[in-house]
Amino acid sequence: MKEKINKTNVARLLDKAKVAYELVAYEVDENDLSATHVADQLGEDIAQVFKTLVLHGERSGYFVCVIPGAEEVDLKKAAKVSGNKKCEMIPMKELLPITGYIRGGCSPIGMKKHFPTYIHHTASQFEHIYVSAGQRGLQIKLAPNDLIREARATEADLVAE
Repeated sequence: MKEKINKTNVARLLDKAKVAYELVAYEVDENDLSATHVADQLGEDIAQVFKTLVLHGERSGYFVCVIPGAEEVDLKKAAKVSGNKKCEMIPMKELLPITGYIRGGCSPIGMKKHFPTYIHHTASQFEHIYVSAGQRGLQIKLAPNDLIREARATEADLVAE
């Protein structure tokens, strides 16, 4: 018998939107919150496990980049796509007050308020991808197009070559 996974706010929002998804639990390692660790725990290709990064641009203010777990965000590409000259990752201590999420549990869906969201264009190559369900130890498996629609995201090239 599978243990019952408590629904997160992300799951409730997807239910409300009638989006098909699966909540997938994994073992959290406080010393390794990387997407690579999550992919290993899930037994999935790291290219399908996406991490959510929050950035700040001098023109747009806060915005979100959702990129494959093993990749690094290219700040120049992120700035350009978001209409900024430059941007930077927000300091970790600002993540919770700005998004309502903690490091290792930040989801592109259900932040305190909606920020412009950009998802790396490779997401749509897959039948399904994983993003955080809004807490450590829980991922949401869903179709990329559903994520793009629910996060009101734009596809873009966001990673360093």
